[in-house]
Amino acid sequence: MPRLLDKYKNEVAPALQNKFNYSSPMQVPKLVKVVLNMGVGEVKDNPKAMEAAANDMAVISGQKSVILKAKKSVAAFKLREGMNIGCKTTLRGEKMYEFVDKLFNVALPRVRDFRGISPDSFDGRGNFTMGIKEQLIFPEIEYDKIDKIRGMDITFVTTAKTDEEARELLLLLGMPFKMS
Repeated sequence: MPRLLDKYKNEVAPALQNKFNYSSPMQVPKLVKVVLNMGVGEVKDNPKAMEAAANDMAVISGQKSVILKAKKSVAAFKLREGMNIGCKTTLRGEKMYEFVDKLFNVALPRVRDFRGISPDSFDGRGNFTMGIKEQLIFPEIEYDKIDKIRGMDITFVTTAKTDEEARELLLLLGMPFKMS
């Protein structure tokens, strides 16, 4: 069982229940899923870029990614309906907790001049989204084997009703928020 899942059950859930005065343990917010999304804009010039991006995401997340296609054509972006434009992976359960643990404790501290994550990216319903500028911060990615530096979006979906509850959940799980 992942360390972070143990931490959630033994420390985080009881602390949240006490802080927000929940009457039932089922009310305590929890992490439902983590969605990784990588837009691959250069795929219209280089068709092999999608394969490389999907492989990078599979190495980072530990599971195969889904190729995303354009829903409609946009002439300004030279984009046609049905073209491959990105890839995403949805992590749940143990893989999710392993990824979150790796992100908080290994990958984010490797970011140059890292001062913490901005706590302003909540959506009003208890979900949090952050962006990463390069996939090199993950230890599984070998610098010599990548063709291009790509960023990705990471969305944390929780059962929290408010942003305050979700912020407290992520903070107790170990997310390094920027202190204001």
